[in-house]
Amino acid sequence: MFASSAASSSWIAGFTVCFSLVATIGAQNLYVLRQAVQGEHVRACVAWCVASDALLVGVGVAGMAQLLGSSPALAQWLQWGGALFLLAYGLFAWHRALFVPPVVPAAAGGERVARGLLGVVSGLAVITLFNPHVYLDTVVLIGSIGARQEGWLKAVFVLGAASASLAWFLVLAFAGRRLRGVFANPRAWQVMDGLTGVLMFALAWWVWQGA
Repeated sequence: MFASSAASSSWIAGFTVCFSLVATIGAQNLYVLRQAVQGEHVRACVAWCVASDALLVGVGVAGMAQLLGSSPALAQWLQWGGALFLLAYGLFAWHRALFVPPVVPAAAGGERVARGLLGVVSGLAVITLFNPHVYLDTVVLIGSIGARQEGWLKAVFVLGAASASLAWFLVLAFAGRRLRGVFANPRAWQVMDGLTGVLMFALAWWVWQGA
């Protein structure tokens, strides 16, 4: 009975902490939302996001969080790198909004301009693994909380975090599917990229101030 209660508490802790962090507007979330609207390899994107979140949280729980936490200089470099990454992502979004003619995907009522599975997942992998701020969220913050769990409960915590990631990205995939009618209008893609740029600039400023 005690073991069951402890496992439930650890799972809920992992789910709650991870969901509170992943359920925010970020580069990875916007990429998945765009792919869901386009109807391209959405399941692969969701699978990658869940697997990468579980891996990074697991690494943090296993001890990387303590290592990074004991090095304030490294943490600061990660924050600066994250701010620059978000700034660059925002600039790319504004470039698409201002200078690249929007192409409406077939899933949203336009001509089919397909991207291969490798290209889609590779782009998502770059956004996930090359954003230094991701490591502060998943490895340091979530990982340090999970590391406080006892023994096998660490694995339960990671499972809870992975469940939160799965729930959130399924919501994003569903939302993207429902928004396909809106994005049948090319102007909607320009508005989305413009708002994405603004959000990325705001996040970059927030991360830079935190550094």
